[in-house]
Amino acid sequence: MFAANGEGAIAWKISDGSWAKPAMVELKAGMQLRRTGGAGSLEWESCGEGSCFRAASLPLRDAKLPGGWYEIHGRLTASEGHALMPCLYLGYAHAVDAVAQIPLPEPAADGRIDVLLLLPYDVASLQFSPSFGPSRFEVEGFVLRRTSRLHALWRMLLPLAMEKHGWWQAWTRVLRFLSAAASTGLSEATSALFSEYKRRANPQPPLGDYENWVRCFDTPNEAGVLELSRRAEQVVENGPMISVLVPAYQTPERWLRRCIDSVLAQVYPKWQLCLADDASPDPGVMRVLREYAARDSRINVMRRERNGHISEASNSALELARGEYVALLDHDDELRPHALLEMAEAIAATSDVGLLYSDEDKIDGDGRRFDPYFKPDWDPDLLRSQNYICHLTVIRTDLVRAVGGFRKGFEGSQDHDLILRCTERLLPSQIVHIPKVLYHWRAIPGSTALSRDAKDYAASAGVRAVAEQLSRCATGALAEELSHGHYRVRWPLPESLPKVSLVIPTRDKANLLRQCIDSILQRSTYNNFEILIVDNGSSEPDAIDYLASLKGERRIRVLRYDKPFNYSAINNWAVSQCDGEVIGLVNNDIEVITPDWLEEMVSHAVRTDVGAVGAMLYYPGDTIQHAGVVLGIHGVAAHVYGGLPRGYPGHGGRARVAQGLSAVTGACLLVLRDRYELVGGLDERLAVAFNDIDFCLRLRQAGFRNVWTPFAELYHHESASRGAEDTEEKRQRFSGEIEFMCRRWGTSLQADPAYNVNLSLDSRNFELSVPPRSVPVTARPGAPAAA
Repeated sequence: MFAANGEGAIAWKISDGSWAKPAMVELKAGMQLRRTGGAGSLEWESCGEGSCFRAASLPLRDAKLPGGWYEIHGRLTASEGHALMPCLYLGYAHAVDAVAQIPLPEPAADGRIDVLLLLPYDVASLQFSPSFGPSRFEVEGFVLRRTSRLHALWRMLLPLAMEKHGWWQAWTRVLRFLSAAASTGLSEATSALFSEYKRRANPQPPLGDYENWVRCFDTPNEAGVLELSRRAEQVVENGPMISVLVPAYQTPERWLRRCIDSVLAQVYPKWQLCLADDASPDPGVMRVLREYAARDSRINVMRRERNGHISEASNSALELARGEYVALLDHDDELRPHALLEMAEAIAATSDVGLLYSDEDKIDGDGRRFDPYFKPDWDPDLLRSQNYICHLTVIRTDLVRAVGGFRKGFEGSQDHDLILRCTERLLPSQIVHIPKVLYHWRAIPGSTALSRDAKDYAASAGVRAVAEQLSRCATGALAEELSHGHYRVRWPLPESLPKVSLVIPTRDKANLLRQCIDSILQRSTYNNFEILIVDNGSSEPDAIDYLASLKGERRIRVLRYDKPFNYSAINNWAVSQCDGEVIGLVNNDIEVITPDWLEEMVSHAVRTDVGAVGAMLYYPGDTIQHAGVVLGIHGVAAHVYGGLPRGYPGHGGRARVAQGLSAVTGACLLVLRDRYELVGGLDERLAVAFNDIDFCLRLRQAGFRNVWTPFAELYHHESASRGAEDTEEKRQRFSGEIEFMCRRWGTSLQADPAYNVNLSLDSRNFELSVPPRSVPVTARPGAPAAA
């Protein structure tokens, strides 16, 4: 049961079904949760979205909760005027692509929650969110207990307490289940029964739930279908022929038919389907392919004499292609009906487009869509970190042939390798992202859609593809595989290490500054740096004494700045007083974690196309403080994933890999001096807030890309020395800085190319936008230079 456990934690009983007594698991409250009563109080307040109680590890067998059927019981009661949307977030031990989200039903009138759950994999971490937004609530008496398959089946067949005529409906369900089990098998029938049970148990999921979001915003009604047909008629005359390449091997007939039928269902008719059977031992594969080829002349089929694996089979499909563009489709996946229409319209509207890609999601055996990846616009650093382009990809046919098609030896990551080679020959303006889900990735056992572990050779091939691209482009960089299946690129440092001038404004708070300076001096392995401490009016005796004690330090200079606080002016003046080739803006409340933080950040800063470089910052409690900045959130910009646990993967796994972002925080930012000076440094009209965001956007305007890396890790004891916006003067100043940013950057603040219009500007946690936003491409900030 939940019980008071100090001021920042609750306890939960969890049983894996093997213990005589459940284990008591402590769930710690996140940054945005606080207990509103005294010790022992059950009442809590959530101050923002994504507030969670979390158990980083589970004290069960092998620190895992075994997969299987579970029941969850407890009481969750909202205070008057507050809504609750409880949800579990589970980190699966062998499914590393995302954290699974399991919405719980709305509590009953008395606050009770009693529901059946299915955990498909062993669980390594667990979080419980009472609400998606600000709320007050009481929580107690929760138990998560494993149960048997037989008991789970009994619960699914029984009526729910709120159902009218429940026993008659239960008897109907039993007959339907027995009939389904006889025709499709027990597993399929149980899966269908569980889907029905979830709809009954939670009939009105929140709009933030993807299934409901799809129903409301991504399922065309009759009028929408007619509009798609009208658009297809308009573009078909001048639109391109698109050849869909499908290599097939031993594909189960059910999924093969679903795949081909999804092409036949395209509202854009100007397509060719190129199917290559890679010598499947099962003759049923060719039987199905020939059946479809006989039905539609646009379908071309060939069978390879011997099995050559997916790269050679894809090249065989490519040989059949007559279209100006090719689309890549796996043999068990599905296209949306308007997928090729969206691509054709974008090609017709954009001159000389070479490669296009869309958003994607996953689809299970029952046709349930889940785990969407709403992607950013073109980002070469993210592509070197993961194949984020993936599905659906459409590429100019002559370009695919010019780079040599699919390469043998890169099976499992053959598409990633092809995309890397094609994008090397394109300008950023020739790479188009369509922010719509146009592709369903089949998630069935053995598929990488469920876990990269299912095909571990894919990650190995992927890192080799990235390494070869880095070699072809003569970057001197090296690629390495990460434990979660994505990649890290280690960029080279110059033979003669550039001098880094770390500028640290400070005022009083000697303990904070001492911690910052000691961590830099004692933990940093980079050996060519200096520290400029800019004292802006310290008056506390311990601060004055500490600053005086630093005067003899070889790497440290203490400068006095006796003017009113203006963060931009202080840093600009300090930069004029130093001679480092690389400028580091560092807050006095930063503490180094990773010793090679400077090596990592400098290696990015010296790249020819990079402007500002930002780091991963944590609160002292090991929750995320800064994993990059997204424009438009809460008005101007905000840090993403704030308050979520260290190691949180983020949307699409992006919180664990290096990537381009529009902006990073000035609390720890590196940039080459000549680029700092080129854009005029920080704008001194922004004395406190948003000067770092504005600086990064001006670097983008000048043609540079800003980069964030999770491999430089530091603690940030945020704003501990400056204090809060707690006076009328400060609030007016902050309002003026917001107005300044909106006036200078206008609608571009609502169109961050590193963020997707299907994601919310009211959330820092990449939650769904309700409804999806619509932003013109012309609103985007200055385009980045070519990679």
